[in-house]
Amino acid sequence: MSEIPGDLKFNKTHEWARVEDGGLVRVGISDHAQAQLGDLVYVELPEIGASVTAGNAAAVVESVKAASDIYSPVSGEVVEVNESLSDKPETINEDAFGEGWIYVVRMSDRAELDQLLDAGAYEEVVENEDH
Repeated sequence: MSEIPGDLKFNKTHEWARVEDGGLVRVGISDHAQAQLGDLVYVELPEIGASVTAGNAAAVVESVKAASDIYSPVSGEVVEVNESLSDKPETINEDAFGEGWIYVVRMSDRAELDQLLDAGAYEEVVENEDH
């Protein structure tokens, strides 16, 4: 079983969202997702200032197995990206919920957080996929 921190919200598509001060949301992919993808070799980051929409692709991660879109858990403006992933995409494999974050978005609609899964509901999604 993959680690699932209780303070995060999740998309069914395995992105996590950490709500921070000032209406900011830090986004990454779950430990389960990185384990399924395998060794990551490239991350296509969104541009700072870009608008993202909840449920739409905002970034791409590529592994030795496949490329996968990263779907934004909330809508808003990208205000920060994790540039270190350009040189070291494997950081996501090593620390998916910490240093492996992908981008930070300033939410335009806080109510979208209510549409995301809590840790318990996400754990059920992962368990159902594994069986």
